[in-house]
Amino acid sequence: MTDRPAESSADRPVDRLAIAAAQLNPTVGDLDGNAETVRRARREAAAQGADLVAFPELFLAGYPPEDLVLKPAFQAACRATIEALARDTADGGPAVLVGTPWAEDGKLHNAYCLLDGGRLAAVRFKVNLPNYGVFDERRVFAPGAPPGPVTVRGVRIGVPICEDIWTEWGAYEDVVECLAETGAEILLVPNGSPYSRDKADQRLAVAVARVTESGLPLLYVNQVCGQDELVFDGASFALNADRSLAFQLPAFQECVTTTVWERGAAGWYCAGGPVARLIEDDEADYAACVLGLRDYVEKNRFPGIVLGLSGGIDSALCAAMAVDALGPARVRCVMLPYRYTADVSKTDAAAVAQALGVKYDVLPIAPAVEGLEAALAPLFAGLPRDVTEENLQARARGVILMAVSNKHGLMVVTTGNKSEMSCGYATLYGDMNGGFNPIKDLYKTQVYRLSALRNTWKPDGALGPDGVVIPESILVRPPTAELRENQTDQDSLPPYDVLDAVLERLVEREEPIARIVADGFDRDMVVRVERMLNLAEYKRRQAAPGVKVTLKNFGRDRRYPITNRFRDPGVPLPPPENSEPKSTRAAAAAARSTAMDF
Repeated sequence: MTDRPAESSADRPVDRLAIAAAQLNPTVGDLDGNAETVRRARREAAAQGADLVAFPELFLAGYPPEDLVLKPAFQAACRATIEALARDTADGGPAVLVGTPWAEDGKLHNAYCLLDGGRLAAVRFKVNLPNYGVFDERRVFAPGAPPGPVTVRGVRIGVPICEDIWTEWGAYEDVVECLAETGAEILLVPNGSPYSRDKADQRLAVAVARVTESGLPLLYVNQVCGQDELVFDGASFALNADRSLAFQLPAFQECVTTTVWERGAAGWYCAGGPVARLIEDDEADYAACVLGLRDYVEKNRFPGIVLGLSGGIDSALCAAMAVDALGPARVRCVMLPYRYTADVSKTDAAAVAQALGVKYDVLPIAPAVEGLEAALAPLFAGLPRDVTEENLQARARGVILMAVSNKHGLMVVTTGNKSEMSCGYATLYGDMNGGFNPIKDLYKTQVYRLSALRNTWKPDGALGPDGVVIPESILVRPPTAELRENQTDQDSLPPYDVLDAVLERLVEREEPIARIVADGFDRDMVVRVERMLNLAEYKRRQAAPGVKVTLKNFGRDRRYPITNRFRDPGVPLPPPENSEPKSTRAAAAAARSTAMDF
């Protein structure tokens, strides 16, 4: 932690402080853009009468910056930008608390800087660096020493940074305890806290615990944005020392909100502020997917997106999310029918496109598939037709969508759900092609729920139409890949309500097979699902990034080795294969049950 010299005369004790919470959307690495956002928010806060405007964790760099912060040029640019922002505060306007990477004494810190009176008045370093789930801050940052408060306009404000409030009172490196003992009067907590279902309740419980232990009011400032797979939902709030809710900002919306804090006989309290209703559960999951897709497209400067609209529920939901995120003019949908595509699929796909108002094309893939089969005929002579020919259809569609992407500069949205990604029920370089997947972390049963929800509701700020956008026929029709006659997903997978319940236990909870079976699930089915989950890891490594909404997504949270022979105890590995050639269909099917399926 670093203090700059001499507090100004404005630091004399006061009984009133107006604090603006800047719940805003930074872009990782865009120092000029993020600095301009700080300046714009400071002007807005000044117009609201604020004495101090507080930004989220690492706001200047964008969060999480990952290994970008290891570049010396980036560290130097961050410092220069902070110094420029500090000079701006010579105008007598609000003080600024803003997060940035900070290199000092040969160490790199996750820092929070006080800018006031034209100078860098103080710097505080994050103490507890998270190293679990999606976080790996110990990889890039050094921990700071337990800090004291900073003085802002005569008020001693403690600034525990995000993870610093998640430690128990009395635990090693308890930052809140240290701040309370060194005279903090208000706790202001900058955050980069990503969304997952029920996360708001977890944050509130932690904040209540710290307020109870310290006896201090607490203001929690979180960013709202999408950053690769992560979505940050904002939902900033404050608690008074009696644990009453002082204010609650909305989720998934940017805002700069000023509230007045006053010193009473029992200490500081917030004189009142807005209390927004937080959307929850399926509504929050849908809003997170929309925000994640919007920011991925916008921040990577794509003019729009293209997706294959099959007439099924996954692509229909992705199309609705895309239109809600970007508006219909920036979404292009392509139907790619083949001989197995049912008339109802063509009708339903056209109905979705019409309801959403998107550009819609129909490109039959028979010439591409038949051309591939003709090219491969010499190598496939004498072998029976099987999943190879089925996958040619998916791969032809993937090639066409990528060609549209290349020609028009549109990003391909891929549409596989978490149930499919778990089991490997997808084709590499086919339906897995794409730049981003908004439903990658939604199980199939969630896809159905969110599709029904979207027909009756849409998030604030959504750019799509009101009303029904996904026909009822899509909601009730058995899901199918339509790669052969009369195919349904349940030919290869358990019913989705059963499959998703098992997958949630295997993926999110890491439960052993014995416990799942003890709860009434068929053992052979659970063993088969676990085997599919393990064998599909190599596919998931090659999949597009997608929005995280569950407690444990593939990629950032769940990172398993591809080459992996461990199985749940009591589940034997398949026997070593005979070295003799296998030429029968039965032998090939047996091999596929234990080996990777491309």
